[in-house]
Amino acid sequence: MNRPTSRRTVLTAALAVAAAATGTASSAGSAAAAVRPAAPGHAPAAAASLVDNRSWSTYTDWRSGSGDGTRAMAGRRPGLVIAAPRGRTDYTDPHTGKTATWEYATWISPRHLSAVPATEVIASWNAHTPAGTWIQIELSGRYSDATDTPWYVMGRWAAGDGDIRRTSVDDQTDGKSSIWTDTFSVDDAASGLRLVSYRLRLTLYRTPGSRLTPTVWRLGAMASDIPDRFTVEPSVPGLARELPVPRFSQSVHAGQYPEYDNGGEAWCSPTSSQMIIEYWGRKPSAEDLAWVNPDIADPQVCHAARFTYDYQYEGCGNWPFNAAYAATYDDMSAVVTRLSSLTDLETLIRAGIPAITSQSFLKQELTGAGYGTSGHLMTVIGFTEDGDVIANDPASPNDEAVRRVYKRHEWETIWLRTKRYNASGNVSSGTGGVCYLYFPAHPTPAQRRALKAVGIC
Repeated sequence: MNRPTSRRTVLTAALAVAAAATGTASSAGSAAAAVRPAAPGHAPAAAASLVDNRSWSTYTDWRSGSGDGTRAMAGRRPGLVIAAPRGRTDYTDPHTGKTATWEYATWISPRHLSAVPATEVIASWNAHTPAGTWIQIELSGRYSDATDTPWYVMGRWAAGDGDIRRTSVDDQTDGKSSIWTDTFSVDDAASGLRLVSYRLRLTLYRTPGSRLTPTVWRLGAMASDIPDRFTVEPSVPGLARELPVPRFSQSVHAGQYPEYDNGGEAWCSPTSSQMIIEYWGRKPSAEDLAWVNPDIADPQVCHAARFTYDYQYEGCGNWPFNAAYAATYDDMSAVVTRLSSLTDLETLIRAGIPAITSQSFLKQELTGAGYGTSGHLMTVIGFTEDGDVIANDPASPNDEAVRRVYKRHEWETIWLRTKRYNASGNVSSGTGGVCYLYFPAHPTPAQRRALKAVGIC
């Protein structure tokens, strides 16, 4: 089966079909973030028992890997840094055409045997990359047939955009699996082939002759597998609570900054990210925002769009890039994972942790939304007395209208299903319970227990 090089190609086509079928454009649209094309006969996992999270973040973790020119740094927030570069290399940025020489050092994680033989793996990382530095994240795995994948690039990343353009890498495949922007996916899950273990490789780059270094605080991956499903069993309401999460509309930014995908419907992911970042009391400084047109409302949303933008994907919806952006703020951690039900979200909300969720749906499938979408991010901030979902939905006309209440089972279905019918009546992928979790690097005991309960340590 021939596969497009980027999931954005699939998403753009799906949005065009939806718009033609309904006579309107999808107002939530591009979350270009939210939808992954499914492997033939399969879709992403959502059940907690079928999700395996592994991360390296402690001093012991960093020392357990194989470093070449790197050093584990102890302290309040342990990390990995360059100690003595092991070589130099030229990198030609495909998005600027400029070639530069960089010093580098590497670190390879121990091989992780996944508790879930997986059809998909998504890496995520938290790092500080001062000007003059950047990092590359790669994954190599072992299949259930005892063969190995190549080293796949999962991202080339910097917090800023002055040295390189942060980017995913298309056209990576070995005939058994492929990289879809930010996601490793087995090509034919129906064959029974699975990824049973993997290693992650970090390469840290800096300007030659300098004493600069990236600092990586957290590196990990989420492996998952679940059979296809169009529906899910309803969960039983167990919490009534609402968190005071700020409200930002993506719609008020329509047409802004075309170089970062033109605002509006394309910015649901960074808008959602910024809401939760500010819930935790962090925000960009006035100096950070100096580049934004002062006449624009909520300039921090423009800032989030710029610094989550994936120059290959040509959008702000790269899941790990959003998590990495959130973790650039003081003492913040972030991961991409999958959850099993609204009960998991209740566990997090009870501990004061909101979540960003990915979903796709027809207009009639979510009462009160007023739109349909092939992929969209929302922020779940709580639950009503009846158990319905309280969401900050950035696909709203203004900030005041962002808070929405959606019917519990409708919302749970569009988030957790792995298959759905699109506006043309054809079968498309569902989003499979994907969410971003942003939380303090030093969580409270209650927050730590809640994170552990949903598989994050």
